[in-house]
Amino acid sequence: MKRLLLLAFALGTLYSLQAQKDIRKELQTKFIMAEAGDTIHIPAGNFVSSGAISMDEKKKVVVKGAGMDKTTISFKGQTDGAEGFRIDNSKDIVLMGMTLQDAKGDLIKVMNTTGIFMFDVKVEWTGKPKKTNGAYGFYPVSCTNVVIDGCVAIGASDAGIYVGQSHNIVVMNSVAHHNVAGIEIENSTMADVRNCEAYENTGGLLVFDLPDLPKKAGGNVRLYNNKVHDNNYKNFAPKGNSVAFVPPGTGIIILAASNVEVYNNEIINNQSFSTSIVSYYMTERPINDKEYYPYPTAIYIHDNTFERENTKPILKHKLSLLTFKMFKKNQPHIWYDGILDKDKTGKDGLYTSEHQICVRNNKNGSFVNLDAENNFKNTSQDASIYDCERNSLSAPEISVIND
Repeated sequence: MKRLLLLAFALGTLYSLQAQKDIRKELQTKFIMAEAGDTIHIPAGNFVSSGAISMDEKKKVVVKGAGMDKTTISFKGQTDGAEGFRIDNSKDIVLMGMTLQDAKGDLIKVMNTTGIFMFDVKVEWTGKPKKTNGAYGFYPVSCTNVVIDGCVAIGASDAGIYVGQSHNIVVMNSVAHHNVAGIEIENSTMADVRNCEAYENTGGLLVFDLPDLPKKAGGNVRLYNNKVHDNNYKNFAPKGNSVAFVPPGTGIIILAASNVEVYNNEIINNQSFSTSIVSYYMTERPINDKEYYPYPTAIYIHDNTFERENTKPILKHKLSLLTFKMFKKNQPHIWYDGILDKDKTGKDGLYTSEHQICVRNNKNGSFVNLDAENNFKNTSQDASIYDCERNSLSAPEISVIND
C-alpha cells in the first residue's frame, strides 16, 4: 500500500485548473496532454461538466482534487456522452480527493486498465434514488490491480461500487448507501471487500457470477470486517437489470459464485435475507451461455454476527412472500437454495469436500435449506451437515506496474 501512496504523489508536471462554469474543456485537455508522472490538480470549488471527460492510453497519472466534498464536479444535464470520468487502456492511474455527481450513465468507468487506484472519492446521484439514475458509481471492468479506498457511493440504479471481470481487487474503508446494490464483485478473481459499510441499499454486498460475459467465472472472493445493516430500501433498478431480482431487505447475496469466504462481518437488521447462497436458477432467467456454471460451490460463512428486529420480511418480492408463509417473523439469517450440481456430489448426495458449503460459528446464525430444486418440499433448518471448515482463501496481490 505504501507503493500506492508514493505513486499518488509522484513527481512530475503539476497542472492546476482555475474555477470556471464548465470545467470540461480544460480538464479534458489536461487528460489528453498528461504524460507519465504528471499530477493534474483540481482546486476546491463546485464545477460543472457538459459532457464525459476521458483518458486513454495513459500511464502513471494522478488526478487530485482538494478533497471529498471540497472539489465537486456535477454532470447534471450533460449534453455529450454518458459517463462522468472514463479511463481506458491505461496503467497506474490515481483518482483522489473529489466528488462526482449526476452523470447520465456511470460516474467513473474504467476499462482494460492495469492499476486503477481511487482514494477519498465520492460518487453520487443527488435527490431521491430513482431508476433513471446511472447504473454504476465506481465501475472498473476488465481491469487488474483495483483499489477503492475511503470512497462513498450513493444513488446508483445498479451498484454503487462495482468491480467486474477483473483480477486483484481491494475495496476497503468505503461506504455505499441508497443504491440497489451497495458493493458488488462480479465474475472477478482475487477480491477483498473489507472494513466497509453498506446500509440502506436494496442489497448490501453482492458476489455474482453471471452468464454471457467474456470472463466466465470469478473466485477467491473474501468479504470480511464489514458492517452490513438496514439494507431495506426499495429496488429501483430498471426492469431487466441483473440486480432487479434482488429482494429488498438483503444483506449479503452470493449468486452462482464459487470460492467465497464471508467472515467477521456484522450483518444487522436486514429484514428479509441476511445472507443468501443461491444458484442462477433462482433468478428464473434462461441460460443460453453453454460455458456458464450456475451453481454456488465452495462457500465458507463463519464467525459473523447476525441480528434482526422481530419483524416480517419486506413483502415486495415473491420469494419474500413465500418465506413469510413459511417462517412469519422468525426468518432465518442464512439461506441456501439447496440446488446442487449432481456431478459434484458423492454417494450421499452431498457435495464432496472440494465443493462443500460450510457454515460455522456464526452468532445467531440460524440456517435454512429451501430445497428449491424440489419446489420447497423438504425445506430444512438442520445445519449440521454444513457445519464444516474450509481453508481460508488467499489475499489479493496488488502490484504497481513500473515498466
